[in-house]
Amino acid sequence: MAGLIHIYCGEGKGKTSAALGLALRAAGAGMQALFVQFLKDGSSSEIALLDRLGMETACCPHLRKFVFQMSEAERLQAGEEYSRLLTAAISRCREEGFGLLVLDEVLPACNLGLVSETALADFLRSKPRDLEVALTGREPSPALLELADYVTEMKKHKHPYDRGLQARKGIEF
Repeated sequence: MAGLIHIYCGEGKGKTSAALGLALRAAGAGMQALFVQFLKDGSSSEIALLDRLGMETACCPHLRKFVFQMSEAERLQAGEEYSRLLTAAISRCREEGFGLLVLDEVLPACNLGLVSETALADFLRSKPRDLEVALTGREPSPALLELADYVTEMKKHKHPYDRGLQARKGIEF
């Protein structure tokens, strides 16, 4: 089976949730999955569950600030660490036979210059034949959209955050 490329994007809630659903489905079918998070520190509830289920996860747990809160030095460090995270995920997928790779929030990491979109696109063009890859986040570039086989856009019509309600554990994270 040839692995395809999925993009879950848009302003609406549900991008990570869709990727998690895909990862759970793959695991239920006996596929080995790697779930990698960018711009998140690994403390969200979904990572706790994936860990309990024995699914491989990776993130940069000590990068806890939003990018807009980072100093230039912190932003440079984050870029280096997220680049290493992507490189390690790519290496593992080439060497360890994963059936699914989820790169959660990799699209904004590319847009913010924290991850090389060129490196990501090169990987997508040369990925292992059977590897399914899911990318999430806002504003995918035209080049990444062109490489994708599935593109699903989540559209926000209404969200409690617009009324000042903060993210709630177990619902938004």
